[in-house]
Amino acid sequence: MKRKKKLTALLCAAAMMTTLFAGCGSTGAEQTGNNAGSTATEAAQGKDSASGEGMAQSVAGTADTVIVAMSPSSEPAAGFNPCINWGCGEHCHEPLIQSTLIRTNVDMEFENDLATDYSVSEDGLIWTFHIRDDVKFTDGEPLTASDVAFTFNTALATPNSEADLSMLDSVEALDDTTVIFHMSKPYNAFLYTLAVFGIVPEHCYDEATYGENPVGSGRYILTQWDKGQQAVLEANPDYYGDEVQMKKVIVLFMEEDAALAAVKAGQVDIAYTSAVYSDEQVDGYSLFVCKSVDSRGISLPSIPAGNEVVDGDTVYAAGNDVTCDKALRQAMNYALDRQTMIDHVLNGYGEVAYSVSDNMPWSSESMIIPYDVDKAEQILADGGWSDTDGDGIVEKDGQKAEFTVYYSASDSVRQALTAEFSNQMKAVGINVLYEGLGSWDELYTKMYSDPITWGWGSNSPVEDYQLYYTGGSCNFTGYSDAKTDELLDAALAATDMNESYRLWQQAQEDVGPDAEALWVWFANVDHLYFARDGLAVAEQKLHPHGHGWSLVNNVDQWTWE
Repeated sequence: MKRKKKLTALLCAAAMMTTLFAGCGSTGAEQTGNNAGSTATEAAQGKDSASGEGMAQSVAGTADTVIVAMSPSSEPAAGFNPCINWGCGEHCHEPLIQSTLIRTNVDMEFENDLATDYSVSEDGLIWTFHIRDDVKFTDGEPLTASDVAFTFNTALATPNSEADLSMLDSVEALDDTTVIFHMSKPYNAFLYTLAVFGIVPEHCYDEATYGENPVGSGRYILTQWDKGQQAVLEANPDYYGDEVQMKKVIVLFMEEDAALAAVKAGQVDIAYTSAVYSDEQVDGYSLFVCKSVDSRGISLPSIPAGNEVVDGDTVYAAGNDVTCDKALRQAMNYALDRQTMIDHVLNGYGEVAYSVSDNMPWSSESMIIPYDVDKAEQILADGGWSDTDGDGIVEKDGQKAEFTVYYSASDSVRQALTAEFSNQMKAVGINVLYEGLGSWDELYTKMYSDPITWGWGSNSPVEDYQLYYTGGSCNFTGYSDAKTDELLDAALAATDMNESYRLWQQAQEDVGPDAEALWVWFANVDHLYFARDGLAVAEQKLHPHGHGWSLVNNVDQWTWE
């Protein structure tokens, strides 16, 4: 979980949507009466269907339909609206229903979608895109540059939008196929934003209704959404790109144990699961493993207690008198046996993590350190930490090396990872207490003052900026350094993407475990799914944080063998 800004506004928006609105005209498919979808939901939830027992199984595994079980958190609270949170924020993935200007392939290289080409001014402040002239929305209206400009200007003006458009001033359409982005600062990572930002229709967009009945031009049409249960997507017959192979996608929103039960009953084709259930053997299914950049780790406030962070009308306590000691932070990084943690907690389904950018082109070798308890003990001793009273906990200037790590109480994996971390730290005399809190609203009150077990990671280098830049939106550690800021600014300003990678790497040198040691990263968790035999899932990108829609980024190319 990353921090969700403007959470209250999002919840209010969701509460207002209590009825199904008419939307922007015909989408090319009916909004109701999808018996296959409703039957699948009912059967998966153990309900009787009007069509008779066992109908879900007759839908699952068919030639052009796939039933996917995702966690309830994958359901967008504000609906399928890119101007709010669909494809951005916690739902950072290709929007499927809408087209994007560009997209990324499995190697994280950029490809054109709506765009035919683009250029950037020498100062990085003007981006010019030319787009296709043969694209229509599903209500038959043409998609033009005006719709692109409208989409981004609308998101900029939407208070509860989760999209990070802080680098953008305004967007204008020069003609039907030319759109210009005016930037407030150079920001080459904007390409990653564009790769997941869906285009909405200017002629019929209404914020109050669009999320429930979206009109787009993408690979799929949303034909049914039963809140809290399922979403049904059907292939857009007028899609301009490669032919969609999987004609219908039924997404069921289910808790993990219910998803496993649905697998065992043969009612879904692919369902998310966790390492806890990875040893389960289910006839007709196998474990499908997706590598990720979905990191788990704890933030370590690097400034003393007594500080504050002001965010609008909210004032947060900031700083921690224990974790502000650099030697302590460095020692914990060396004292952690990450592979043992993965083996014990994740059943081996994960990779050791040293940063938020492992295995990406902008990752830095400076973040990688060995497991070395002896070195950890030496760092502590050199830093003035010793166990003078014989209680097994080192202290310095009367301050014991003891603090509490908080985590989401509903996340059993984070609890187990935190417990394992606590157990390992005892070997070097650091007493790590841990406590689960019932809501993220509670956790957010502590994010600047106490270590928290976070989930992090995206297919974009901008997360390094958010974590380490002075005043960055997710700089929970209180770190501030002019050199690091300069390198991060230069990385974003580089007109050559490959050149920017070098700068991102340099910026990490001062924040890593041998330097400021602002985080202790645990693992990049594998994303695990039970997949029906015969389902050919197309090659996956490295999955970002979030165990849901990223799986189906390329569902249009899935097939049955």
